Formats: sequence, C-alpha cells, structure tokens
Amino acid sequence: MPAARSSSGGSKVAPAPAMRGKGRPRFNGAAADVDREGAILDAAEGLFSDYGFYGVTVRQVAEAAGVHASLPNYYFGSKRDLFDAVMLRRAEVVNAMRLLSMARYESETKVLTVEGSLEAFFEPLLDVWETGGPGWKKYLRLIAIVNNMPALGGEAMARYFDPVVKKLIELLRKVVPEARDEDLYWSCHFISATLSLSFAETGRIDRLSDGLCRSGDVQAVRSRLSAYSASGFLELTRRRPN
Repeated sequence: MPAARSSSGGSKVAPAPAMRGKGRPRFNGAAADVDREGAILDAAEGLFSDYGFYGVTVRQVAEAAGVHASLPNYYFGSKRDLFDAVMLRRAEVVNAMRLLSMARYESETKVLTVEGSLEAFFEPLLDVWETGGPGWKKYLRLIAIVNNMPALGGEAMARYFDPVVKKLIELLRKVVPEARDEDLYWSCHFISATLSLSFAETGRIDRLSDGLCRSGDVQAVRSRLSAYSASGFLELTRRRPN
C-alpha cells in the first residue's frame, strides 16, 4: 500500500483505503480528492486530539480543513466513519512497524529478555513520537484520549491495537513461560496506561518536579520505560496468586 505524506508534516502515513472507492463520482480529479481527504483527516485528527470524539462536530472539521461543510460526509460518511479513518491511517503504519520490530528482535537475538521484548514493542512508538512531527504527536495524544473513554475507547483500542498487543503477549510467554495469563494481561493493561499518560504530554510531571522532568522528553521516557515495565512484570511472575 503506497504511503502518503500528511499535510500536517512529519512521517509518511498510509491513506485510509477502507474509506475510498465507494463508487462516488470524482468531480475534480483524483489528486484533488487526495488533497481534500488528507486535509480533512489532518483537521479531524487535530480536533479529536484536542477535544475528543464527542467534543467535535463535522462542520468544525470542514472549517479547519478549509473545505465545504458537506465534504467530510462525502468522502468518509458519518462522524464515526471519519474517526475510524483517522485511527486507521496511522495505526496501520505503526502496527506494521511494531510487528516487524518484535519479529526482528525474536529472530536476531540469542537470549530473549522481558526488557528487550518490551523495547522492541515500544521503540517504533517512541520513534514516531520523537521524530514523526506534529501529526504523529497529535495522533498519539488522540490514542491517549481514546484509551480513557469508556463509551468508545475499549472497542476502538481493541479494533486497532489488540492484534499487536497479543503478539507482545506471545513473545513474553516465550521469554517467561511460567508467567500466569492473568499477570500477562494485567501487565499489558498497566503498560497501556503508562504509554497513554506519556503520550498525552499533560505537563503534570513538569509541575510536580518543578521543571526537573519534562513530559515531552522522549529520551527520558525511552531510557526508563522498558526497565520500569520489565521490573513490574517480572515481580508479578514471582508472586504466588492469593
């Protein structure tokens, strides 16, 4: 699938193929359609990441994209369809990166470790957070918001990210075969929460530490996240269930 550069800058991202080719007429040429679709997706991504799904209207998306109010519906359908297109566009890219990272780690490493497995899972996310530009930052912040929405988050996160998390669980099972299933799932649950708060970049740690730490310091997160998560996971595997 060819990638297309987001108009908001940063890394290349895949288009939303599931939302295209529905038999609608193309009245100004394919290139113009792609430009409009990209602008709408970028605008929706930014607004959803700031205000959440329920705090944004399709008309606001059209205004932010600089297109006619009817075009978001024309290209994507309902607001939920537009949201799904926003989620899918970058999820496909980063999921492929994470699957490849874990496969390489497993095939190229003689002695697999929990920390190394987690590093392979985390690094593609940390890389796009650090180098992907404003579009990726907005997307990761959107994931943080969605992951904490009871009405929408569970279903959306399961649809777009559970297959990759299940691959991590398979890898951890190979590394620590004695680990109990419930500890594996709880560990991934806690890891998801840690990632979400980090991606949100709320500035809370900046204030809490009086400026010693910065919520947008990806290197600081990178140097600590895998070790922190691996230690907690290994401690759980050592404990006997109550």
